[in-house]
Amino acid sequence: MAKKKIGLGTLSLLLSFAGIAWAFTLKGVCLGDNILSAFGISAWSNGNSGTHYTVFYSLVFFILSVVLGLKYSRNLGAKAGRAISIIIGAIIILSTFGLVL
Repeated sequence: MAKKKIGLGTLSLLLSFAGIAWAFTLKGVCLGDNILSAFGISAWSNGNSGTHYTVFYSLVFFILSVVLGLKYSRNLGAKAGRAISIIIGAIIILSTFGLVL
């Protein structure tokens, strides 16, 4: 079996990890919230509560990851990045409509 090459598809895996880092809070810190506040953009719809916009901004990373994973599927990490992004993106979208607990 031939080794897979690093290429643009490899960015799919990196973008999926970037989307995860952007959206999720670890030990009380959310990278996306900090970046948005640095630009003067609110991460929440009502101060520190309400709709958490950062999660929706993370969809940009996941969508780009899926596109690159599809287009360059023969590159190293492309399929894994695509799969991760589809799963997490679907969870975010479904939970928006109350379809995921």
